Amino acid sequence: MTEIIAGLYVSPPELLVLAAAVALVVAGRLPPAARPRVTVAAVAVLVPSALVLGAVGIRWQMLPVLAGAAVALPFALSPLLRRRAGRPVRRVRWWVALPGSVACVVLIAAGPVAAWAFPVPVFPEPSGRFAVGTRVLQWTDPGRPETFTADPHDRRTVVVQLWYPARKSPANAPRAQYLGRTEHEARIVSEALARGVGLPGFLVDGVPRARTRSVFDAPAAGGNERFPVVLFSPGAGGVRTQNTAWAEELASHGYVVAALDHPYDSSAVVLADGRTIRSRTASTGDREEDDRAAAAWTAVRAADLSFVLTRLERLDRDGTAGPPAGRLDTGRVAVTGHSMGGAAALQAARQDGRFDAVVDLDGYPHGPLSPALRRPVLALTQAITPETDPRYLPRLTRALAAGTATSYRLTVPGTTHLTFMDGPLYLPPVPSVVGSRGRAGSPRVVAAITLAFLDSTLRHEPGDPAAALAAHGDLSVHHPGDSP
Repeated sequence: MTEIIAGLYVSPPELLVLAAAVALVVAGRLPPAARPRVTVAAVAVLVPSALVLGAVGIRWQMLPVLAGAAVALPFALSPLLRRRAGRPVRRVRWWVALPGSVACVVLIAAGPVAAWAFPVPVFPEPSGRFAVGTRVLQWTDPGRPETFTADPHDRRTVVVQLWYPARKSPANAPRAQYLGRTEHEARIVSEALARGVGLPGFLVDGVPRARTRSVFDAPAAGGNERFPVVLFSPGAGGVRTQNTAWAEELASHGYVVAALDHPYDSSAVVLADGRTIRSRTASTGDREEDDRAAAAWTAVRAADLSFVLTRLERLDRDGTAGPPAGRLDTGRVAVTGHSMGGAAALQAARQDGRFDAVVDLDGYPHGPLSPALRRPVLALTQAITPETDPRYLPRLTRALAAGTATSYRLTVPGTTHLTFMDGPLYLPPVPSVVGSRGRAGSPRVVAAITLAFLDSTLRHEPGDPAAALAAHGDLSVHHPGDSP
C-alpha cells in the first residue's frame, strides 16, 4: 500500500486509476494543444490499471472513482475522435458542462474519502528489539464437554494464536495474513464481525487484505532466553486476532502472547478441518437475563484460559513441537482480555493460582467477585461516568479493592471501548467511535501501558509502576485492605 496523504493508503494500481480519472476531468480545461496528449495518457494509464484491479479484486472505495472516470471519458475522447475524423469540434456550453464536471469531481473525490474512512489496515512497526513470529494451534480438552451443543460426545475445542519473539526473517518473507491463516478465512471472520455490529460486510472489505508485521512459523529468537507468557481473551463476539497490533508490540519486547478464539462465542471460528463455528451468544435486551448469561459465558472463557495455560506448559516441555516450544516461561504468566475477555481474565485469576498478573482492557467484571483477587490487576478504562454506566465503576472498584495485592485502575484520555483493540486501524477515525489517539497511536499507547505493568509484575524491573502508569492517564491505586 502507498500512503499519499496522512492516513490514506492505496495500492499502486488504485493510485494510477485515481490519477488517470483526475486527468480526464482536467483535460477539458487545458490549452487545446495539451488536451490530446493528456487524454491519451490518461486512457493509457486508466485501462490497464482498471484491468489489474479487476484481476486482483476491486475495493468498493474505488467504484465511484471508476464511475467518475467513465462519465468523464466520453467528453474527453469526443473532441479527439471528431478531429481525427475531420469533423468540427463542438464546444459544450459551460452551463451544460459544469454539472457533469461537478458530478465527476464528486464521484472521484468520494473514492479517497471512503478509502480514508475504511482503509486496508496498516499495522505499526513493533518497537521492540525482537522480530515477531506467529503460529496457530488448535486444542481439544478431553475432560470438558462442549456446553453450547447437545452432543454428549462433543468436547470443548479452542483455537489459539501465538505471537512470539523471533529471529529476523528475510526481507521477502511473506507477512502473516490478518484475521486468519488464509485470506479466505480472513474474509469469513471479517464478514462475521461486521454482521455482529450491524455493518454491511463490504464496508470493511479491505480488512481481509491486510498483512501484519509477523511471519508465520518463524524460528524463535536466538539464545536461551525464556519469555514470560501473556494469555488474551477477546471481547464478546471478538476473535483471537482482534488485538494483533498490541500482541505484536508485546512480542517484540520479549513476551509470548497466546490469544484465544472461544467457539460459539467468537463471531466465527474456522477449525483446522475447515468447519466454521458461528456465535450463539446474543443479548436478549433484558438486563438481568443478559447479566446471568454473560456470567455463564465468562465462566466458560475462564476455563478456556486455564486449559490453554496447561497446554502451553505441555508445549514448552516438548522442545521439538515447533516455535516457541522450549522458550516459554510458564512460571511468569499474565492473563488479559478486552471487554468480556477482561471479565474472563479476572475470573481465571481468581480460580487459577498459576496466573501472576491480570490486565483488564475496559472489561466490566461479570460473574462473582469472590474469592478475592490475589494477584496485581491493571484495569484500563475509557472515561466512564455515572451517566454513561452507573454500575461499571462501583463494581470494578469493589473487585479491585477487595484484592490482596496492589492493583491499578487507569482512565486513559482520548479513548473509547474500541481504542483497546485494532479497530482504530480500519474504522473511520471519528473520536466518538475509536477515540482521538490516532490509528497507530491507539495500539501503541495501550501496549506501552501494558508493558509498563508487565515489566514490573512479571519481570520485577526496578522502578515505581504507579509513576509509570500515571504518565498515561488518571490513575487510582488500590492497596490491600482499602475500603471500596
